[in-house]
Amino acid sequence: MAGLRAASSSILEEPSSILEEPSSILWGGLRLVLASPGALLWTYTFNVGLAFLFSLRLHAEMASILNHSLAAERLSSAFDLGTLLELRHALTDHVPASGASGYAGLPLYLAVYFVLVPGALFTYRTQAPGRLSILLGTGLGFFWRFLRITLLAAIVFAAVLTPLLAAQSAWASHVDERFVGAAAFWLEVPGLLLIVLVAALLRLYFDLVEVYTVQLNDHLLPNGKTDRRVRRVLGPALRTLAANFGRAYGTFLGLALLGTAALAATWAEATELLAQRHVLPIFLLTQLGLLVSLLTRFWQRGAQTVLASDNRLAADTLSRPMTTSYSQQEAHWAQTGALPKAQTNPQPAATPDAQSDPEPAVPSLEQPDPGVFHHEPPPLDPVEP
Repeated sequence: MAGLRAASSSILEEPSSILEEPSSILWGGLRLVLASPGALLWTYTFNVGLAFLFSLRLHAEMASILNHSLAAERLSSAFDLGTLLELRHALTDHVPASGASGYAGLPLYLAVYFVLVPGALFTYRTQAPGRLSILLGTGLGFFWRFLRITLLAAIVFAAVLTPLLAAQSAWASHVDERFVGAAAFWLEVPGLLLIVLVAALLRLYFDLVEVYTVQLNDHLLPNGKTDRRVRRVLGPALRTLAANFGRAYGTFLGLALLGTAALAATWAEATELLAQRHVLPIFLLTQLGLLVSLLTRFWQRGAQTVLASDNRLAADTLSRPMTTSYSQQEAHWAQTGALPKAQTNPQPAATPDAQSDPEPAVPSLEQPDPGVFHHEPPPLDPVEP
């Protein structure tokens, strides 16, 4: 990580000035990613770890067949894609549960996503170090908010894309009945392209919602609690996207195409090397493609962070701002290496010692009040002569 910081020092400014000075969201986002590479590297590490963990069962199932089968010779001497597909088909038929077990890692992957992504957005916004403790500590605080955003995104995606997919399916059936070959393909491409563009636009909008959700954490409700209402950022995210549609959508699509091209190029090259006995070059090449693709995704996150910083949440649409911003506190915690802990047993405020009731004040009357003092002296006996 230190080497990556030193290699990129020529294009980095001071971390505190990246979001303060107006700049291109494309290069500003890249500087944020390079200024805090820990978020990217930890996410890649977790992805590789999860892939390795959930591939162990598949490896055991394949070994149980290939270690005692003549079909293994066709895979060890040269790579035979047909044999591999037949093997996968045999595993699915003979072990039906193995197909469903492939989805067992999805909840764990989503749990890691709901923790690392808000942690990464927080480090980009505050320029805090991308240490794992900071990523996990801040990410856990946003876990349920990002879960609600994901559920809302799933509903919106289903409501918007389902009609488009149904229309595309009907159009493809119509084209297949009348055209064949390249003509049919090019007639179906515009519909597929429209669906991809709409899906990318929705993804960009909900990315901005997530960035503004992290920014909303700088404000407190009138009762002193953190504002966790995701609905408060839906409107500002939409207005920011509408006001900066060209550069935001163009940057998002450009980075998405860059990541897809890098992934396709490395996988195509890896396919050419499948017949070799050594698998390490193939593994490194495919992992390079995955890392570059993940880098472009985090680059998109950084660009959206810069865009949200240029279009901050309006004070009149939010709750009362904090007197001491959360980002400043967290930057201090990041430098000291400690995260805040809730005070479980607060000490009560000191109260002065109780005093006895003071004595009543001396009356200021010229003579005793007869209503209070009733002890009049008895009359004197007359003196006899």
